[in-house]
Amino acid sequence: MTGFPEFWLRSTGRTIALLPLSWIYRLVVWLRRLAYSVGVRKQHRLAVPVIIVGNIFVGGTGKTPLVLWVVRFLKGLQRRPGIITRGYGGNAEKWPQLVGADSDPFTVGDEPVLLARRSGCPVVAAPDRVRAAEALIQHHGCDVIVSDDGLQHYRLGRDMEVVVIDAARGLGNGHCLPAGPLREPGRRLRTVDLVVANGGPSWFSPYYFTLRLNAAHALVDLNRTRDLADFNGMQVHAVTGIGSPDRFFAALERFGMEVIAHPFPDHHPFTAADIRFDDDLPVMMTEKDAVKCTAFAADRHWCVPAETVLTAATERALGARIRATLQQVAERRRLRRRQEGA
Repeated sequence: MTGFPEFWLRSTGRTIALLPLSWIYRLVVWLRRLAYSVGVRKQHRLAVPVIIVGNIFVGGTGKTPLVLWVVRFLKGLQRRPGIITRGYGGNAEKWPQLVGADSDPFTVGDEPVLLARRSGCPVVAAPDRVRAAEALIQHHGCDVIVSDDGLQHYRLGRDMEVVVIDAARGLGNGHCLPAGPLREPGRRLRTVDLVVANGGPSWFSPYYFTLRLNAAHALVDLNRTRDLADFNGMQVHAVTGIGSPDRFFAALERFGMEVIAHPFPDHHPFTAADIRFDDDLPVMMTEKDAVKCTAFAADRHWCVPAETVLTAATERALGARIRATLQQVAERRRLRRRQEGA
């Protein structure tokens, strides 16, 4: 898979050489989590439910599409969700940052802008997720907080944890950094509410979703669209800076395109030179990349949005877990009020 060292995906001699550092890393992770669980470090509990959609694998696993599904589900329950995110790649001098559909992705990060455009919810970006969440509650009246990533941000108390894994990569070689790609040991999956795979079923969970591509939108005018089938048999440039670029390239190839692949690192700060080529071929990119390229796009640049498609079993399981979490938090709040009034 592009973007990851080979020894992170399957063990090699280099993996073995780095294992002592990996064991030290695991010890630090364990001690840090223990400090929060016993109260040495304070965990901040908010007045509203907090749902974390995160991962334990370094880099992108497809969390953002699932976050969008979760907030749509919450809206269907007549809730007022808000989204918090780190704002990775943003260069803002002050945080938190309220993110709108027209925010500068180089200031607040690419994923926050994408979330604001697609969700219709208030989005706040900040490395300190507690401050970001408090801003949403105080200034936007949000009654549920959904965190895009932040599984390891233990200062923020949470009521529900969903982990997204890449069905193809799984947990790689199974080791923590730097010998492997894991932020936390694989056994961490046993403690979360639900594990959902991106791309198909996996050894770790029967629940999964896929991303469906249907149309291409012109970057110079997003209202101008073409069916992806129109590009069948055509040679195209595919430019992307996401965690799993091969999945995007393969999706375009399934529509019969001859793909000239241009993978970049996740959250790459695109420039005009990155998407200009010495020919007249169409240039395809994901929504996440497109938010950073709109300002210098030409007629041949196309954005390909992805629709999140959950299996029926996954929708039932995730929906039931969300409903149960909201109910549990409401019951705890009622009990606390009775105790305070006694």
